[in-house]
Amino acid sequence: MNFKFAIPLENGVLCSHFGHCQQFAIIDVVDNVITSEKLITPPPHEPGLLPAWLAEQGVTEIIAGGIGQRAITLFQASNIKVNMGAQPKSPKDLVSDWISNSLITGANACDH
Repeated sequence: MNFKFAIPLENGVLCSHFGHCQQFAIIDVVDNVITSEKLITPPPHEPGLLPAWLAEQGVTEIIAGGIGQRAITLFQASNIKVNMGAQPKSPKDLVSDWISNSLITGANACDH
């Protein structure tokens, strides 16, 4: 199967607040193998903008630390799965953990 991950970054690792990241790592996975990784700069933050923008990029999975409930709802409406509560790691390590079913997720780190 093919997956496209979006991971919000701050200083090269997972950003704890989804909507305020500096960049997104976009990682393509084909048959459980990472085939490409690129960094993209998001548009200025506005409520509801990032889910639509990432859906346009073809994203199928989000790995986040903390993410607002409205964003989660908008991603779900676009059939994008949200994996939240992940710990700060490099994007490649997070996706590798997901591939091996060892990605540790937990409570949403966002409180609004």
